[in-house]
Amino acid sequence: MAEYRCAVVIPTKNAMRVLPPVMEKVLGQKTPWPFQVIVIDSGSKDGTKDYLRGLAGVRLVEIAPAEFGHGKTRNLGVELADADFVAFLTHDAEPVEETWLANLVAAAEQDPAIAGVFGRHVAYASASPFTKNDLDRHFEGFLAHPLVVSRDLDPQRYASDEGWRQMLHFYSDNNSLMRKSVWEQIPYPDVEFAEDQIWARSVIEAGYRKAYAPDAVVYHSHDYGLVEQLRRAFDESRNFTKYFGYRLSPSVRRTVVSAAKFARQAFRQKIDASYGPVTLRQRLERAGQRAALVTGHCLGANHEKLPRAIASRLSLDHKLFRS
Repeated sequence: MAEYRCAVVIPTKNAMRVLPPVMEKVLGQKTPWPFQVIVIDSGSKDGTKDYLRGLAGVRLVEIAPAEFGHGKTRNLGVELADADFVAFLTHDAEPVEETWLANLVAAAEQDPAIAGVFGRHVAYASASPFTKNDLDRHFEGFLAHPLVVSRDLDPQRYASDEGWRQMLHFYSDNNSLMRKSVWEQIPYPDVEFAEDQIWARSVIEAGYRKAYAPDAVVYHSHDYGLVEQLRRAFDESRNFTKYFGYRLSPSVRRTVVSAAKFARQAFRQKIDASYGPVTLRQRLERAGQRAALVTGHCLGANHEKLPRAIASRLSLDHKLFRS
């Protein structure tokens, strides 16, 4: 029998700029049962490890940078956890409430067939109004469906509807929880991209269920520059093609049309006043960011047609590309 009801596993590297408030919130969680906190650091040089060593109630595990892998490192965390459930955060995902962890576990406890739970993300106060709106609309979309889903909801649709399959296997390790007994049968794949969604697809196809916990909320957002957005979109698209068979924006013509459409939207879109005022500069940045997104998706979907040297330079994750 496990010693803890739940463990929280957080991979870190050079995280001191963002980590302290995350750890303060994690260690301050209010739960009716004990939980453990495991942090796996892969070669920080900015004081992260010294900071973590000074925190009571945190188990620090150090690995070499070359040993890190999104799936591999999280598998290590689950293996080390003496718990029934294992929750995951990234080092820049800060729980909003002191009930975050209890709410994740409660969602899993609804049904022993629930293998995994994902929680909601909201943008940091410093994020652009567009980023705040995007995140809220994204997670609101899950409320149009049952909070607990499985392939059995509509087997025919699962077989024929790519968008439905994507919704069923959406799962984000920025804010998630898994049942360890299921992980023992279906561990994370040892891949460098989308280990969370590949795992979710595997458990869904094995007949398990997945839950959404809208009251388990973290602050997590990024306002990417044009070059970083293009490169991230390239990796996302390339690897969605590789692992799922989805081709995001494969047509050059469709990409140009989409970029023009998004540019018009950036200048016409009305954003709720609660997100703050929208400046002309933010609208210009939004137009460029969306154009970079669809361009990166197109390049990633057609990566095999690019010279290898160019594709390698486009990729942010060179280790993944070499694989």
